[in-house]
Amino acid sequence: MRQVTFAVPGDLANPTGGYVYDRRIVAELRKLGWQGEVLDIGASFPRASAREQAMARQQLSALPAGRLIVIDGLAFGAMAETAEILHRTHRLVALVHHPLALENGLPDHEAAQFRASERTALSFTRRVVTTSATTARLLTQLFAVPQEKISVVLPGNDPIPTRLRIGGDVVNLLAVGSIVPRKGYDVLIAALAEISGLPWQLVIAGDPGRSPATATALTDQVAALRLEDRVVFAGVVSEARLSRLYADSDVFVLASRYEGYGMAFAEAIAHGLPVIGTTAGAIPEAVPTGAGVLVAPDDARALSAVLRRLIEDAPERTRLAACARASAAQLPTWSEAGRQFSQALDAVA
Repeated sequence: MRQVTFAVPGDLANPTGGYVYDRRIVAELRKLGWQGEVLDIGASFPRASAREQAMARQQLSALPAGRLIVIDGLAFGAMAETAEILHRTHRLVALVHHPLALENGLPDHEAAQFRASERTALSFTRRVVTTSATTARLLTQLFAVPQEKISVVLPGNDPIPTRLRIGGDVVNLLAVGSIVPRKGYDVLIAALAEISGLPWQLVIAGDPGRSPATATALTDQVAALRLEDRVVFAGVVSEARLSRLYADSDVFVLASRYEGYGMAFAEAIAHGLPVIGTTAGAIPEAVPTGAGVLVAPDDARALSAVLRRLIEDAPERTRLAACARASAAQLPTWSEAGRQFSQALDAVA
């Protein structure tokens, strides 16, 4: 039996996109005959202390020599010293969802540290798996990873029965993603404030604990604009609750400043929802032409104009939703993603 260890920073059950990807890929690999072990190397990454780094290194070094190890990029990019040591005895594969240095809101010195660390760590890998062609290009351009060393494995999707939405008096908007600077919630709220006279309601389903300062600033912004009765903070929700939110919504909207792929966009498409997003990062890869409208990141005025148009124009929402439903059938499945990931590992094993 083929063996692989997935090293992840924290609990694999975390509901964010990266952990969902890791969890589903591990499950699919097991179906394909891999013995997939999951190793929690500490939730403090990427800002692990020297002691926490040493503990993670000790855990990984204790794995049998020659073991194939897939390390999630949230940790791996900050593990240059560990990667240099481990690559002599183990076969390392990095899984990069989103380069650490490209996270919005980082001080310049920290972004520079992450960029140097991730570039060094990636040089010690046998293979790098990433979740979009956009991120693959960035890894080559900014981190000197050879193209032939990279495998792109898009996130999968579950087939979901979609329904025709019958518009009501209020247009229900849904945004999904952790409340961190990169998701652009401040831009979304500013855009919605410009059209407060229209009938809309927004639900934000996302973890406020990843960046408490951002979450506090967002609730303060909503209060200052007197939108408390229009914006619902749902927090972290279960998969069942999230499915209900998708089903009850009329439009998905997220003003991300960058996405390494944008699993929430693909999930919205899978549910047959029209999408409003930005052109940042790999979002255009996740949103098929005709299923949504994309604007430049950090452009609240353009975002507000698109929101106004779709809130006021029910036939346009219906048209975009029809395109989304048609596109949903073309989305990759998790079983396809699992086979592609298995092929990437076979190239190393």
